[in-house]
Amino acid sequence: MTARLGYDVNGPASGEEDAPVLVLGSSLGTTRVMWRPQLEPFAERLRVVRFDHRGHGASAEPPGPYTIADLGRDVLAMLGELGVRHFSYAGVSLGGMVGIWLAANAAERVDRLALCCTTAYLPPAQAWRDRAATVLASGMAAIADAVVARWFTPAFAADHPDVVAEMHAGLVAAPPVGYAACCEAIAAMDQREDLYRITAPTLVLAGTQDQAIPVDHSERLVEAVPGSRLALVHGAHLATLEAAAESTALLLDHLLPGQLPDHTPGQGGL
Repeated sequence: MTARLGYDVNGPASGEEDAPVLVLGSSLGTTRVMWRPQLEPFAERLRVVRFDHRGHGASAEPPGPYTIADLGRDVLAMLGELGVRHFSYAGVSLGGMVGIWLAANAAERVDRLALCCTTAYLPPAQAWRDRAATVLASGMAAIADAVVARWFTPAFAADHPDVVAEMHAGLVAAPPVGYAACCEAIAAMDQREDLYRITAPTLVLAGTQDQAIPVDHSERLVEAVPGSRLALVHGAHLATLEAAAESTALLLDHLLPGQLPDHTPGQGGL
């Protein structure tokens, strides 16, 4: 069964069925809040649908374990509720894993795809199962410091303590059951053979300092996804937050090819 997702819809064309739709998926342990820097620039031209994965934020938290297919079907059910047939999709980390599933299994519906700081396969599986066991036994605080330390470079963390504190607090507040079940989804995931089925024009965006999913994962995505291209920004795992202005400009250029945005790149920043 699908889970009901928490979501919001933004953009001047949000009431028009024929408006271009962009769906935004967030990373493990975060909510749609992580897309805040991109929301205004994106919503100038697109009907933007931000959602929380099952077990996160305002979404339902069914018993685990989950699979990436479960998370993808949740998104399709949400879009069915909204009456959306065709859409573009951008996702970070876990959100990108869901994007791979959508683009491979609902290829006729995905117009354009952006895969940010993500991968089709992330072993060792036992490390994810161990993390799931830790949060179920000891709560989210047990892993929060170590996880957030990999989300941002030390320089960014020093210069933007408010951003780091907000994301840390959000991770600590995440439901352990939902988080653990999503860890299980990553542990079981292997979408490498599905990459060849993606037909949507695809941008693969990677943070050069990403230790959680290093750049070589992104390079392998580009090798396998037909016609895809790689873009690098200076940042760690949440590169769309850390390098917000540059990421926003790259994403807009990919999602709206040939349409230069009215805003300056800096307007997408923190």
